[in-house]
Amino acid sequence: MKITETFVSLQGEGLRQGMPCMFVRLAGCNLHCAWCDTEYALGNAIGVEMTAEEVMEAAIASGVSYVCITGGEPLLQKEELVPLVAAMHEAGVTIDIETNGTVPFGELQDYASVCMDVKCPSSGEMSDLSLLASLRETDTVKFVIGDEADYLYMVEVLAANPKLRAPVCITPVYGTDTKWLVETIIAEKLPVRFQLQLHKMVNVA
Repeated sequence: MKITETFVSLQGEGLRQGMPCMFVRLAGCNLHCAWCDTEYALGNAIGVEMTAEEVMEAAIASGVSYVCITGGEPLLQKEELVPLVAAMHEAGVTIDIETNGTVPFGELQDYASVCMDVKCPSSGEMSDLSLLASLRETDTVKFVIGDEADYLYMVEVLAANPKLRAPVCITPVYGTDTKWLVETIIAEKLPVRFQLQLHKMVNVA
């Protein structure tokens, strides 16, 4: 599989925010979000070829028992990703998979938690909202909010999916004003988790 990078840092987002984590960033993406902060991972030609065994060895050598597989869009390499994640799970590794919500992920849910990043209008892209029904309590829904239109879109999506089981995390686009978003969440008493990107706040990868 094509890997852009592997590194150990703190998980900056989601339900395991703040935990030491080994990141495995797969190359290639089928979207091009306006505020993407990992554009270097978008092209399929970027990165190096690694076998599942080599990635597994790197994960074990890291000494960290929590792995986040991200991208790009990692599910574009699903054929190779499924056996890798199954092997990691068998070895006792806790796994999160971050996805843009355009590729079905059911084959991976026996082995990993899924974080579906629902694309809001300011991204210029769109997720497949039918995939929300596949998420479990151990998965996560993420909305990156850039402006009021994004916020209203998120409210609309949540209202249209009252049986959504996964917890919802809201992250503002990095560098934008957050006060209005915090005040609105409090005023409307939304059942969501507001998060800033911890890794950027403490200046680590």
